[in-house]
Amino acid sequence: MSEEARQHCTMVAAFDGWNDACSASTNVIRHLLNVYEFHEIGSIPGDGFYDYQMSRPMLCHVQGRRRIIWPSTKIYRVQIDDTHTLLLEMGPEPNYHWSDFCRRSIHWAEDDEAEAIITLGAMFADCPHTRPLPIDDLAGDQPKTDTDGHSGPIGIPTVLDALATQDGYSTESIWVSVPQYLGSDECAQGTLQLLQRLSAMLGVHLDEGELPRKAAEWKAQAGMLLRCNDDLANYVHRLEMDVDQAQVDEPAAEELVREAEDYLRSMGNKGPSLSE
Repeated sequence: MSEEARQHCTMVAAFDGWNDACSASTNVIRHLLNVYEFHEIGSIPGDGFYDYQMSRPMLCHVQGRRRIIWPSTKIYRVQIDDTHTLLLEMGPEPNYHWSDFCRRSIHWAEDDEAEAIITLGAMFADCPHTRPLPIDDLAGDQPKTDTDGHSGPIGIPTVLDALATQDGYSTESIWVSVPQYLGSDECAQGTLQLLQRLSAMLGVHLDEGELPRKAAEWKAQAGMLLRCNDDLANYVHRLEMDVDQAQVDEPAAEELVREAEDYLRSMGNKGPSLSE
């Protein structure tokens, strides 16, 4: 079978809770389930993983009968096109036994012969809604220096990423930062940018559906809030200035590195480049 015709399967996981500011990451999964046909292929039951006082069961009525819906993580299969399959994992972040939980997640990836595991996350940050939201890609299978990346508390996506890397999977973790000053309402712009980055990473077009419209509405609502609050408008203006200045400074820094490397090469220096 040719490389073009070969099936590619990737697991994409997102979890409600601490890792999911404004539901931006789990809404990527919900969006994909909304725009593509899917099959629920399994679940990770909640017993042993969840504190039901924090992730409470839900009571619903089906055909006149009461039914209790227990917290659990669901696994779905979505066929994007003739050659790309996604396993979508979504559920509340577990409270207990994270290693065992992640091993079960990886088991589903093994069963469907997934080649890679991508985790999604969203965090609050000091960033303006008037600029593209910051996106961070963290390749779990790439070596990092002692000062590279986040140091501090972590969530279940980081643990899943680390354990999958140990098992030989190619892993990526995509995080979007959303403006903390807008509160916890859903951030369609964050979801759209995560979906676009995921699409580029997979090398396949993912249907954006209504997300561009919802993102435009999110920006318009944020703009109305600023027009009603001068202090907030001034705060966002300062954030805009910081972002714009950083974009100006970055090319200048890169140019300095290139000039230094050119000088070293002209001197016959055979050592490693400054950018390495």
